[in-house]
Amino acid sequence: MSVSKQSPTGEIAAGYAFSGPALELGALLWDGECHPDARIRIPLPMLNRHGLVAGATGTGKTKTLQLIAEQLSANGVPVFLADIKGDVSGISAPGADGAKVRDRAGQVGQEWEATGFPCEFYGLGGVGPGIPVRATVTSFGPVLLSKVLQLNQTQEQSLGLIFHYADQKGLELVDLKDLRAVVAFLVSDVGKPELKGIGGLSTVTAGVILRSITAFEQAGAGGFFGEPEFDTSEFLRTSPDGRGTVSVLELPAVQDKPQLFSTFLMWMLADLYGDLPEVGDVEKPKLVFFFDEAHLLFNGASKAFLESITQTVRLIRSKGVGVFFVTQTPKDVPGDVLAQLGNRVQHALRAFTPDDAKALKATVRTFPNSSYDLEEVLTGLGTGEAVITVLSETGAPTPVAATRLRAPQSLMGPIDEGALEAAVKGSPLWGRYAEAVDRESAYERLTAERSEPEPEPESEPKARAGAPKEDESLVEQVVGSGMFKSLARSIGTQLGREISRSLFGTARRKR
Repeated sequence: MSVSKQSPTGEIAAGYAFSGPALELGALLWDGECHPDARIRIPLPMLNRHGLVAGATGTGKTKTLQLIAEQLSANGVPVFLADIKGDVSGISAPGADGAKVRDRAGQVGQEWEATGFPCEFYGLGGVGPGIPVRATVTSFGPVLLSKVLQLNQTQEQSLGLIFHYADQKGLELVDLKDLRAVVAFLVSDVGKPELKGIGGLSTVTAGVILRSITAFEQAGAGGFFGEPEFDTSEFLRTSPDGRGTVSVLELPAVQDKPQLFSTFLMWMLADLYGDLPEVGDVEKPKLVFFFDEAHLLFNGASKAFLESITQTVRLIRSKGVGVFFVTQTPKDVPGDVLAQLGNRVQHALRAFTPDDAKALKATVRTFPNSSYDLEEVLTGLGTGEAVITVLSETGAPTPVAATRLRAPQSLMGPIDEGALEAAVKGSPLWGRYAEAVDRESAYERLTAERSEPEPEPESEPKARAGAPKEDESLVEQVVGSGMFKSLARSIGTQLGREISRSLFGTARRKR
């Protein structure tokens, strides 16, 4: 059905008639009718102006990510996707043809062709399928680590003091074993004088931090910290045919650790921010980063943490990186962050409860004025439909458009486990990151500097400590060990150095 330029549909369609390269999102919906000649699009250069993909569970957010990621890849733009439920891996395989796909393609005027896209699959710390992604404790920094360990503001400040000390003394914190050792030393009788010049650290706070680290390790999370540390510039790769590589972080195996994986995603962004040069406005982004389950990042976040997120999102745009937050409602994202998200894809919302109704009204207020009754439209959208507004080529918001979205061309579901394993093991990155390396760091170096023989522990140095005695605290256990005697002797021989840390307290990696 054609649209008149003077009609509401014609005016909306004119707002999406861009002259430059653009991604095709779908076709305009008006009064329940789909208009395939009214194409809803987003300019490629505007993808680094950030965005939001929101909607209730089951409304099609994952398919929207897949649709956008496919077209970015086809335009030579690398993409990062977090796969929470394990159903995004299908982007690497051609889609399954069928009546439903053909029907959707016909409705929106899409020339559908089954296509797979170049992918790399990653896993946090080697848990689950994927190339292992690890970070050193030193580079992760005190602010993000405090979020993972769920420390309060006072404990976070104390952890920052510990990192500051380790940075000054050249005590590299590769894994949690190194951090635990330094914390215990600083509250020992020998180590307390070391903090006179930079402030005090209470035994009580140190004990809380030590217990948090130990509980974290006992939950199986210690392996996420260590070496080889992942180089986030791997996300910027393109395939030999010029398409952007889609980096998929497989997270089903760590679904029960939301604080961990959401904070690791933020570390990746912070690391990219620290390493990438300023490029200003570009013809196409260097990377588009989809931050799934975004509410997990903001839940319980301190004011300083939220300020760091806001500043990172604002500044990383000039480095050519676009960030899309994916969540259920816009209210899951703080206002200062939401204000920076110029591209909006809002799937259906429900209004079953008073809280739902309140969230619906709040969502409507975040959109520009439109010809739609948005409360009615948002509760009546079907799966694979959304209300959209993006930034035009001039940076102005486009008219609000109810849209029937295109069908992804890749497989809408997971690939089988054998194919996933073959893709992971066949990657050139597998040999680089697969095996964990426990090289000499603070613990090993300081232990080796003992000036007199000391009894060997019952287990090997690499083994985790056993359960503490009932009458001996964790602090006392570690402080009383022979390692701390050598640590005390070694402090004077360390070359002081101060690591330059970014907004989140992350440290730039040695290249």
